[in-house]
Amino acid sequence: MSIQSIHSTKPIVHCITNYVVTNFTANGLLAVGASPIMADEIQEMHDIVQIANGLLINIGTLNTRTVDAMILAGQAANKKGIPVVLDPVGIGASKYRKQTVEQLLQHVQFTAIRCNAGELAALAEIKVTSRGVDAGEVSFEIEEAAKQVATRYKTIVAVSGVEDLITDGTTVHIINGGHAWMEQITGAGCLLSALTAASIASHTDALQSVITIHKDYKQVAETAHHHSNGIGDFQMQILNQLQQMSFGGIK
Repeated sequence: MSIQSIHSTKPIVHCITNYVVTNFTANGLLAVGASPIMADEIQEMHDIVQIANGLLINIGTLNTRTVDAMILAGQAANKKGIPVVLDPVGIGASKYRKQTVEQLLQHVQFTAIRCNAGELAALAEIKVTSRGVDAGEVSFEIEEAAKQVATRYKTIVAVSGVEDLITDGTTVHIINGGHAWMEQITGAGCLLSALTAASIASHTDALQSVITIHKDYKQVAETAHHHSNGIGDFQMQILNQLQQMSFGGIK
């Protein structure tokens, strides 16, 4: 299991992420034995990257200062040789988000991009109706779009949904399972992106680590639902089950 590998390796994950999800993301990383650093001050980007084992860039709450920090951190991570994961939250919701992601992709080499179907459409230049940061309804060939984006940017693309689709541009892997309540938890996808960065940092095979962490997360969702009476319980149980899995079991 990828989560057990994270627990064994204990990577430090530098998260430049959105303000809505910092607490849940940090607690989720801690639950599996990783060490989160939530830093976005430009003046410390180089120093923070030097002690990190992986970097997450999440555009959920953008501003000019954080965009500059993202680029600096991404370039420093590339130079150091640690994995960088992009979560293009709500990329189709505004021109600024789209332009920011284009700028990031121009200046930073990403190991993986984790997104939903609506965000994939924006990355692939496919027009769909945006629902803010939600996936919305899509009617395009997700597999071909994901392969196209992966090939164009020389990265792994992971598309979350009822079925998760993961591709390096050549091979395609479909992962079933999970639970619909994940869509009602703010930050569930953002946490998966952070776990993806931790997983890649804990393995030598980036593609396999992305596949495995998505499988683990689906299992976490299923078991968390089994132990929950409602959404509040469910969010707590996600953390509980992440911790259980990190120690080699899940209840």
